[in-house]
Order: sequence, then C-alpha cells, then structure tokens
Amino acid sequence: MEILRCEKLTKTYGGKENPVKALDDVNLSVEAGEFVSVTGASGSGKSTLLHLIGNVDQPSSGKILIENADISMLNMTKSAIFRRRKVGLIYQFYNLIPTLTVEKNILLPMKLDKRTPEQGYFNEIVDTLNLRNKLKSLPHELSGGQQQRTAIARSLLYRPAILLADEPTGNLDRKNSMEIIDLLKISNQKLNQTILLVTHDENIALETKRILVLEDGKIISDQKNGIETGGRG
Repeated sequence: MEILRCEKLTKTYGGKENPVKALDDVNLSVEAGEFVSVTGASGSGKSTLLHLIGNVDQPSSGKILIENADISMLNMTKSAIFRRRKVGLIYQFYNLIPTLTVEKNILLPMKLDKRTPEQGYFNEIVDTLNLRNKLKSLPHELSGGQQQRTAIARSLLYRPAILLADEPTGNLDRKNSMEIIDLLKISNQKLNQTILLVTHDENIALETKRILVLEDGKIISDQKNGIETGGRG
C-alpha cells in the first residue's frame, strides 16, 4: 500500500531575478513499511524534501499525498493537526522540553491533542527503545543517545503514517549512531513503521532497505536491495 506520493514536487527560493531550485520536479512513491534513506551532498535538496513532506514548509508547485490526503491543500490549523497525528519528526537536535521528564516528553503530543495513549503500545515503545528505567529522568540527566531515543519514542507514539528523520545521528558518536539506526530498524521491522531518513553518512544509508540519491534537487539514483531501479525525479 502506498503511504507517500510526491508528484512534480518543486521548491524554489529567492526572487525572480536569482531563483534557486532546491527541488526540481521530483516524483516519489513510498510503500507502507519501507525504510528509505535520502542522501546526497550538502545543498542537494534532501532536507528540503523532508521539510516539505513533513509539512513544515510549502512547495512552490506539485503535490504531496500522505495516505491519499493532499497536504498542500490544508490550512494552517489542519496542517498542524495532520502533522501531529500523521507525521513523526526526528531531528539531530532532540527538541525535548528540559523541565519535563522522559515520560512526559514522550506523552506531550498526545496531551496537546487531548488524547489518551494506548498503554500497551506505550509500554512496547518504551521497552523496545530501552527507556523503562529513564522515564522519571529529566533530559539533562540523559546521554545524547538516550535523548534521541526519547525523541524517537515521542514520534512513534501516535503511530504516524510516516516517520521522518533528518540527520538523527548528526550529534552522536559512531557507537550511539549505530545504536539509533538499529532502533529505527527495529521500529521498522517490529512496529512496521514507514521511515524516511535523511543522512550524509553512506554507512548509515546502507543500513536501510532503499537508498535515494539527490543531486541539484533531482533524484538521480534509486536503489532497492542493492539493485538499481532508476531515478524517479
């Protein structure tokens, strides 16, 4: 089942005299349960692509459909609700609330939405990410890897249609980086979570099921299970 589809997605910055195309007519389809990495040189458009899919920025033209809903047609209020419920966002800066415990940070999106989390699923996430003994800790009492695990748990709790990770290991050493990637792989395999991961690290990209390479705002390579399937952009 298709979770995400981008059609002729274009993003242009700057004025008419000096426009810069961050994304150039990109077409992309992602199926439910896929673990896809997006890689490329700095300025290739990979973070722009993630921001557009996450609905934190708007395309200049083209469509983005998540579970067949065209997110470019939503107003600001509906966009915020859709993003909170359908899109999990993980950044290299963990964006945890320093005065809240790990447990309260994980539950915060649900509380903002005035919804009660499913306790069984909460327990499964906490145990999968090995956070059980850290639930009452504050963020400053955690290591970088533990803070990132907390951010991942917060993003997973809503059972988002797609989890977007923008350089989630950028602030971590190699050991913690591979631990986070292993946990994302477990989330993908055990929880069937669809994941789109932006990374500049080729070794991390090779851990995913599918690798997209961007260059000058276009997808120039699309590899699945090590077999070239051709660019889609």
